[in-house]
Amino acid sequence: MKILIFNWRDITHPWAGGAEKYIHEIGKRLAKKHEVTLFCSRYPGSLKGEVIDGIEIIRDGGKFTTYIYAAVKYLSKLRKRDYDVVVDDINGVPFFTPLYSRKPIVAIIHHIVGWKIFRRELPLPLAVIGYLCERSIPYIYRNCKFVTVSESTKEELKRFGIKESNITVVPNGIDLNPHLGKKSEKPVVVYFGRIKNYKRVDHILKAFSIVKRKIPDAELVIAGRGEITHLKNLAKDLNIDGSVIFMGEVDEKRKVEILSSSWVYVIASTKEGWGISVIEANACGTPAVAYDVPGLRDSIKHGYNGLLVENGNIEALANAIIHLLKDDELRKELSRNAIEWAKQFSWDKSAEEFERLIQSLV
Repeated sequence: MKILIFNWRDITHPWAGGAEKYIHEIGKRLAKKHEVTLFCSRYPGSLKGEVIDGIEIIRDGGKFTTYIYAAVKYLSKLRKRDYDVVVDDINGVPFFTPLYSRKPIVAIIHHIVGWKIFRRELPLPLAVIGYLCERSIPYIYRNCKFVTVSESTKEELKRFGIKESNITVVPNGIDLNPHLGKKSEKPVVVYFGRIKNYKRVDHILKAFSIVKRKIPDAELVIAGRGEITHLKNLAKDLNIDGSVIFMGEVDEKRKVEILSSSWVYVIASTKEGWGISVIEANACGTPAVAYDVPGLRDSIKHGYNGLLVENGNIEALANAIIHLLKDDELRKELSRNAIEWAKQFSWDKSAEEFERLIQSLV
């Protein structure tokens, strides 16, 4: 097959996240048997075109203009390649491919962004535009198939107006090399992921300030891309800056070391499509603590591979962390379960499910 994918970023983009990981891991497996092209935005220092892991990558436009460039490029050039299927990866704002392509279209949605997150992440005029674009999806994509990564988002899509018969759940995978390093001697709590407003890393800092009162030798590691000045200031205001390590972006090897040595992984997002970082932590034998929100309630089975608490309740988040740090037997049990849970998720399996779906449309 000839497969064309639209996504706002590729795996090399400085702000690539879980959506880009998903597309790349599935795309590179499809590329072993099929012709796969990815159209995405440019960034400083990027090439206009290259091949990575068998995927032909075409870049044009910027953060917002890439959507316009995609339509122009498709109508002027890409349409002539006669692709069999078009994959439209929707990160809040869709590419509106049904308006200019007659090919079978598969839309990928990790989660519905919604007004609160648009408003939190974008200035008001852009937030309104993004929100209205997202609200148009059930109408413009009404005859398309949808792929999502969790049952929570499937239910969200049904409430959004997408027919259940058009939705397929294809979960995230994980690289299942054993990541079972030795745990640190001190109790270490870790957050690993992008620093974005909707991730609510400030909640983690506030919760950790409560943890410190009960467990004085506890440390918090925060690793990942994003602006951290405000978080450093908050840590100082909370008088915990001496126990918080801001590591910034780290490579894969260092990430594994951090997740393996930590006692508890914590994430406080408003919502997630799935929460791939949870499974990465689990593969390293580290149980997770999170708010009970869409996506995270799918990747975390409460009392099995982690603990879930009331959304937005910082004190409850802190108490769950304290509980796991103090209860050695429970933590070890959840750690063993976490490793087994992570083994269920494979990029090979996810790519096979995705391939079956697009083959059924061609």
